[in-house]
Amino acid sequence: MSYREKQYETILVRMEEPGILIMQLNRPKAFNAVNPTVLDEAYEVLSGANDDPEVKVIIITGNENAFAAGADLAAVKDYNAFQARDFLDKVHRTIFAIEDNHKPVIAAVNGLALGGGLEMVLAADIRIVADNATLGLPEINLGIFPGAGGTQRFPRSASICIAKQYIFTGEFFNAQIAEKIGLVNMVVPAAEVMNEAIKFAKKLCKKSPLALREAKNAINMSMNTDIKTGSRLEQLGWSMLFASEDQKEGMYAFLEKRKAEFKGK
Repeated sequence: MSYREKQYETILVRMEEPGILIMQLNRPKAFNAVNPTVLDEAYEVLSGANDDPEVKVIIITGNENAFAAGADLAAVKDYNAFQARDFLDKVHRTIFAIEDNHKPVIAAVNGLALGGGLEMVLAADIRIVADNATLGLPEINLGIFPGAGGTQRFPRSASICIAKQYIFTGEFFNAQIAEKIGLVNMVVPAAEVMNEAIKFAKKLCKKSPLALREAKNAINMSMNTDIKTGSRLEQLGWSMLFASEDQKEGMYAFLEKRKAEFKGK
């Protein structure tokens, strides 16, 4: 059975528009708090979408009250060290399924995005946030610190001193601050978050899936390598696209003064 046909316990999956898959976190009574079931189901959906030729863009969202309010403390509070590490294995597997996905991933955020919820947002490529959203990494107040990549991705999007400020204090911040420090792409009225996400996704659906995949990989690698190594990786991805039909279509369409029709081949 396809991941798109399955009924999940904590995830809703739908194709909203041709090429646009929406993965909705669905534990509303728990403010979409992340537990092992959420992680397993989200990973299955993200992996399925990664390999699904009908999917061009993935949108991850929650509900009007919460994108995700972090880890489910009731599920993790009594873990020993080895169980905690196993839990983070699941967390990182899912987070990297967002960051490394072959498809662009848009986070459409309403309400709370705290702890692991914000860390999930930080793994997304494009982040569209409601003007009344609340964000933060409050783990320090629980005697721990962010463990789902927050200490790595926050300073890469903002700055090391801003990352330390919010990770050390655990203080919440609003969408306007998130935009100011570079954590999100745009802040829109709460009622418009999904519309804006779909509008942006439609733009991406018109681009070459192969070029998007290689561009995403090159940009991600730039955060983990020196500029010379990154440039060589960029060169490989760029050159490889000349083996694609999309590159020929794009360049010939430009020269022939018509719109390109990319096929992802």
